[in-house]
Order: sequence, then C-alpha cells, then structure tokens
Amino acid sequence: MATSSYLRSIGVLGGMGPLATLDFMHKVLDATPAATDQQHVPLIVHSVPQIPDRSTAIQQQTDTPFLPMLAGIRQLERCGVDAIVIPCNTAHFWYDRLARATQTPILHIVDAVADELARQDSTGGRYALMATRGTLATGVYDRMPAGFSGNFEAPNESVQSLVDDTIRLVKAGQEAEARRIGSQALQQLIDEQGYNGVVLACTELPVALRQTAHDAYCLDATQALARQAVRFSLHGGAQPQPSIIRQAA
Repeated sequence: MATSSYLRSIGVLGGMGPLATLDFMHKVLDATPAATDQQHVPLIVHSVPQIPDRSTAIQQQTDTPFLPMLAGIRQLERCGVDAIVIPCNTAHFWYDRLARATQTPILHIVDAVADELARQDSTGGRYALMATRGTLATGVYDRMPAGFSGNFEAPNESVQSLVDDTIRLVKAGQEAEARRIGSQALQQLIDEQGYNGVVLACTELPVALRQTAHDAYCLDATQALARQAVRFSLHGGAQPQPSIIRQAA
C-alpha cells in the first residue's frame, strides 16, 4: 500500500484534449493501490485546451504547439513536480525538444506502451496503430525500446478515415457516435485484417471505446501512461528504473 511520505508528484501537461486529460486522471486513480485520500498520487494539472492542434500543425509543417506546451512545462516546474506526463500521443513529436528544455523528467507514452506489452509478454506480433495522422506521419511509435520485436502498422485508408472521425467526434462531445464508428474500425482491424492487437494511440480513443467486444485485443496508451506515472510516484526516494525515463535524443 502506498504511503504519502514516499509519493512523488506528477505534473500533467494536459488539455490535448480536455476529455483525454480527465480520462488519464481517472486511470491514475484506478491504478493507485490506495485505501485513503492521502495514499493517492499527487497530481498537478496544467490543462489548456487552447494549445494549437498537434496533428494539424504536423501536417501543415508548423511549430505552433511547441511554445504553449513549453509554457505549460514551465508552470509545472514552478509547482515543483517530480515528473511530467503528456497524455497526448501526437504531442510526443515534440518530446525531445521539451525534454531538453527542462531538468524535470518527462515520462514517454511509447515507453509506457512498451512496458505494458512486456508485462503482458506480448513483445512480438502485428499491432495496428489507431492514431492521428500526425502521430502516424512522424513515426512517434517507431522509437520502441530495445527488446520489442513486433511491428506497429498504420491502418489502411478506409479504417484511418473511421479513426479520424472517431477522434473528431470525441472532441466534439459526441461520444455515442464516436463509439459506433470506432467500433467499426476495431472490427475491421481484428476480425477482418487479423492483427494480434490494436494500440489505442490517441488519447481520445479510449474515451469512446470503453468496454467494447474487442477489449481483449486493445492496448490503451492512456492507461499504460497512467500506470507508468503511478509506478514512478510510488518509487519513493530511489532512482527511477531505466525503463521509466527516456533520455532525449
């Protein structure tokens, strides 16, 4: 059981989008072995939805999200957090620059996914990436840690269009319709195209795709990051495990 004297604080660079940030926070609570309020992970949240759209910026080859994200990092630094998480897969395109700009460690969502696969003994096979076009275009998931022998593959165009619509609908607050369309994408990837699993590699997707018929095949990147954050927080005064902290390239 966690004890408050050994809990490191986690800063959340959020708002990308707001529902995804709330989903991450819920999953931190769910992953924490706490019996009292005081045993929960200290979270300091910087949620600013006005950060420009990450996928659009990548596709248009602009850098508009970087400075607002860096400003959020500075706010979290001033709060004295022990580590920072960014519950937005596409924002990890800027991970190296953000990590170089701060002395506070930033946990990487791809490392969290890799750790989750290793814990499931699922380091091989074919995995479809349900993600924004920006995440796919920049190869965020190409940088898997050593030891992972599987393949991450982008969906075909028809499935990617369904993924795009699912993400857009979640951001618009239309979760029921997002679930319907996202479930169609999952069905095509698992039942028709034969992937071993699907990584929900956009933090809007788990908001829409809770408790579907394909849950056993899905790896939720938001949940993986939440569990990684909890492990870091519970680690106490010792040095974090190498798998938890990625060095900026």
